[in-house]
Amino acid sequence: MSAYSSQVKNYVERYQAESGVEGPLDPHEVAAWALLNGLHKPNPKTIIDAIAADIAQVFREEYRTDPQGRRYRAKHAAAHKRGNRTLSLWADLDDPNAPHSHFVRSFAQRRQQIVGDCLQLKTDVDVYNDKRNPVESIQIPLDFTLDVAELQQPLRKVA
Repeated sequence: MSAYSSQVKNYVERYQAESGVEGPLDPHEVAAWALLNGLHKPNPKTIIDAIAADIAQVFREEYRTDPQGRRYRAKHAAAHKRGNRTLSLWADLDDPNAPHSHFVRSFAQRRQQIVGDCLQLKTDVDVYNDKRNPVESIQIPLDFTLDVAELQQPLRKVA
């Protein structure tokens, strides 16, 4: 764990102890508390990172509809290594100057993220079932073929 992560973990624990909040935590409430108590002082890099995260979120939320009526995400990110840094570069699907290689990389990376999410979900469910030993174990199917096919069906209008 990095020093920064340890610092954040410490003030989250302090927030819980001082506020008496139990159960789910709102990161925004914890952040506001940490800022007001002088435990977290944003630096210019932190501010730039926050603005960049907002920009990326706007990119992530931009959808368009093609002539066949399919709603698609307009902008796609791909991670690139430059020296010691990893950059997330974004390209617009409709930009003829955006290289094909960017989208190959982007789609492959998104698929790997999905696989990683599925592995973590399976692990979490397995640990839950082992720890809780419920009467009916939670089963999570990870074959999404039918789910995707169902969502691709055209919406039927109800009269």
